[in-house]
Amino acid sequence: MNKLATRQRTLAASLTFSGYGVHSAQPVTLSLSAAAPDSGFIICRELGNGTTTKPVQVHFSRVSRTTLCTTLDLGDSVSVATIEHVISALSGMGVDNALITLDGPECPILDGSARPFAEAILKVGLAIQPAQRKFLKVIRAVTVRNNDAFAALEPYNGRSLDLEIDFDSTVIGRQRMIFDWTPRRFYDDVSLARTFGFAADAKVLRQAGYALGSSLDNSITVHEDRVLNPGGLRYEDEFVRHKLLDAIGDLALGGLPIWGRFRSYKGGHALNAHVLAGLFSSEANYEIVGAEDLPLEFEAFDDQPEGLPVNAYLRAVR
Repeated sequence: MNKLATRQRTLAASLTFSGYGVHSAQPVTLSLSAAAPDSGFIICRELGNGTTTKPVQVHFSRVSRTTLCTTLDLGDSVSVATIEHVISALSGMGVDNALITLDGPECPILDGSARPFAEAILKVGLAIQPAQRKFLKVIRAVTVRNNDAFAALEPYNGRSLDLEIDFDSTVIGRQRMIFDWTPRRFYDDVSLARTFGFAADAKVLRQAGYALGSSLDNSITVHEDRVLNPGGLRYEDEFVRHKLLDAIGDLALGGLPIWGRFRSYKGGHALNAHVLAGLFSSEANYEIVGAEDLPLEFEAFDDQPEGLPVNAYLRAVR
């Protein structure tokens, strides 16, 4: 086994993104920076009065709302919404430790996918850290249900997601994707998928304070039997791919990358949070294992998009 496959990674340089929230429509600047080994993903918010909240771990126990996005409670009545896309990019690209800092109540939606975050991570590369990577290994299957919808975590010798959606829409219908995780597959097959919604729901959502910043620039909009976005879809099955993107971000709230299989039918942010709670409800359901005890492969990109040099992704090896 390549030694680099077993060691923790953080960002080789800091990154900054500016935009606005898809629900709040409020402007926000978000930065990603390196974090120490065994930190996981930690987050803090600048409050605009010269103070910054204490960094806390991005963890499912802090989920305070799951309506249309995942919202975290940072304490002292401070929250951050729509964290799933940036967390999906960090987890999907193989980052173990990072500090997220933002100055607003919601992460920027950017183009509605995880690609801007993933592309920036790819360009700066990852720093290899001296500590061994750790994984949350599923030992006993856990399933949570809501009528016919369900989410499950199951033992599996790898990292796999099997996700199916079913919408009463001729544009979407029933779609399924099985995804065996690698950073390259995440970048190519998942990160470009955008969030989506229905034109018929727009007025009700905005009256309720949601989707205030939604537009054709950051969301797929379905109207009756067609997609309104001028460029159409990025993937033929972009809808299920975005749901899988969300699930990768939500499952990272377990605190460690999961070694096992996630299955979901008609799931979403709420069921994703509930299945993590179910996993942690008993120590018999999981164990924390070191990367050296798992059949990991070296996970660098063999060839780089955007003309980047080979292995620039792990450019700061030390």
